[in-house]
Amino acid sequence: MSKMIYMDSAATTKVAPEVFDAMLPFFCEEYGNPSSAYAFSGKIAQKVAEARASIAESIGATEKEIFFTGGGSESDNWAIKGVADALKDKGNHIITTKIEHHAVLHTCEFLEKHGYEVTYLPVDEYGLVSLEELKKAIRPTTILISIMFANNEIGTIEPIAEIGKIAHEHGIYFHTDAVQAFAHEHINVDEMNIDLLSASAHKINGPKGVGLMYIRKGTKLSNLIHGGAQESGKRAGTTNAAGIIGFAKATELATARIDKANAYQTVLRDKLIKRVLEEIPYSRVNGHLTNRLSNNANFCFRFVEGESLLILLDQAGICASSGSACTSGSLDPSHVLLAIGLPHEIAHGSVRLTISEETTEEDIDYAVESLKKIIERLRSMSPLYEDFVKKNKEA
Repeated sequence: MSKMIYMDSAATTKVAPEVFDAMLPFFCEEYGNPSSAYAFSGKIAQKVAEARASIAESIGATEKEIFFTGGGSESDNWAIKGVADALKDKGNHIITTKIEHHAVLHTCEFLEKHGYEVTYLPVDEYGLVSLEELKKAIRPTTILISIMFANNEIGTIEPIAEIGKIAHEHGIYFHTDAVQAFAHEHINVDEMNIDLLSASAHKINGPKGVGLMYIRKGTKLSNLIHGGAQESGKRAGTTNAAGIIGFAKATELATARIDKANAYQTVLRDKLIKRVLEEIPYSRVNGHLTNRLSNNANFCFRFVEGESLLILLDQAGICASSGSACTSGSLDPSHVLLAIGLPHEIAHGSVRLTISEETTEEDIDYAVESLKKIIERLRSMSPLYEDFVKKNKEA
């Protein structure tokens, strides 16, 4: 392998140099526990407080509404289980969608085993939720609506403000998994009627192992992790000072360049999609063509197995994914692709390419040329493709 092109930014990103520099002193020099009472730790606690305030400002929240966690999955679990427990005397019904991240879906499945009822809303062929279907699903016992901001596999951005408005009109809490959208899209929790929001540092050139939960003031939420009094008594565990400070720096850098980054990535993304659709027969792009994350391109190629495609892309030096990094070891087709109406045999031939500001036009061209060669090679070994081509010629 002579080169390596990273096109899996939806899975994770590298730590930015500025983020690393911001974190470094808090490993060996300023290593005190922020919860300790002496002055040495007090300085660190102040840095954590400044980080909290900085992140809060980026989404129009207050610092008292930001709570740090171990990552996006923990935040999703906390939001859903926390509301379910806190409002169990009010109702037992939760609304989500069929295309959520498994951190949401598996949490809902867990709650179903404990007496809760969950409605999994369908989506259209682009991955969009119907607001009318959402309204119809609401019951007197509905206590939470949990719908992701942007899909991690196909990149479709949901109508978050409208969903939040519907939730609030019915007195229902609204949670959004914003792991893919945080600091990539402009977010204002008040304007978008968001009560609970999950995010993760490692998606925005921050460190792994640190996430956050925005919890609107007054929201009733039981604790997920019990122990000490950290995070205002809501989330026990020694404060990850270095991670939190790195998260804040990554958020500062990312939010400052949202528009510039999106403009740059959109051009490359659209070039990638255009070339693939025009130059590789029997290919399709998944997700909404325009209302999608600027760095996301998800394709299906007929008569190709996604696993083989990823292996050969890796051999060509291209890091890609078949969907969520959390399910990359599964041989089952993507639940997201099935939910948008693709049959199993087509959903199996999927690849997700997610770019960054470091991606170049040359990278896009190399990826397309590699895809063309690899898909041609794989199809040449497929008797199904051979029969399909023969039938088309005869027709």
